[in-house]
Amino acid sequence: MGKLTDLLRLAQQRAQEMKLPYAGAFTPAEACEVWRLAPGAKLVDVRTRAEWDWVGRVPGAVEIEWMSYPGNVPNAHFLAQFKREVDPEALVMFLCRSGARSDKAARAATEAGYQSCYNVLEGFEGDRDANGQRNRIGGWRHAGLPWQQG
Repeated sequence: MGKLTDLLRLAQQRAQEMKLPYAGAFTPAEACEVWRLAPGAKLVDVRTRAEWDWVGRVPGAVEIEWMSYPGNVPNAHFLAQFKREVDPEALVMFLCRSGARSDKAARAATEAGYQSCYNVLEGFEGDRDANGQRNRIGGWRHAGLPWQQG
């Protein structure tokens, strides 16, 4: 339990430093470890169906689109779908491609009354490198964490 407590404390310190309105922020490796250690914790992947199908999935993650593809239209049913899938008492970590949509989802869930919302920094694919390509700098896949091709 000590390791889980340390990871949560680190994520909460990041939230204070980054002035985030939700509980905290994890690196991908930290999020994977918390998911393993915390009973009932959920990883919510908010990327699009196209991303899950063509880029890759995290086995066991709850998949709820933040933006719908094609068209990049906000998913008007996000919170309703989220509330059906995730217990209000659960520790919830949000994942997207690079950390931006997941930040918005963590904010929305926090505003909806969820107390333990965390963003996964770097996302699934990480930031673009000098050549404009992802999966080379940061991210869930680059860290060698569990994923499968869609």
